Amino acid sequence: MLFKALDETISVSPQITVADLQLAAAQGFKAVICNRPDDEEVGQLTAKELKRHAEALGMSFTHIPVTHAGFSQLQIDEMVIALSRARGPVLAFCRSGTRSTLLWALAQVKLSQSPDVLEAKAAAQGYDLKPIRAMLDMMAASVK
Repeated sequence: MLFKALDETISVSPQITVADLQLAAAQGFKAVICNRPDDEEVGQLTAKELKRHAEALGMSFTHIPVTHAGFSQLQIDEMVIALSRARGPVLAFCRSGTRSTLLWALAQVKLSQSPDVLEAKAAAQGYDLKPIRAMLDMMAASVK
């Protein structure tokens, strides 16, 4: 499994398995954030199953499911909290890593990070923030 580092605090990934959790723990990840709703795809492990395995490996686990309907303020706030509570590197995942990257960017701009910097970090790993760029810019203007 290839974990894509957005910066030194967080990496994103497509759907993970128990073996991926073991690899993440071995690589020093301390927290896992699942941005995928349960039952989105046949055969996908549930958040409850993954949480049990992550915690057995010493990692915290947070479930912030995001559908293709978009992002709510509650989800952004939950991501801010999850990132701030992490005791080290975070692995966030969804089906492809895109929703995790977008939610990370929204949380970071709420914490006064530059949309331009976030866009460059995401692009370096093959993720495009253009679908939420207007939202990032509006949020950035409101936190100044």
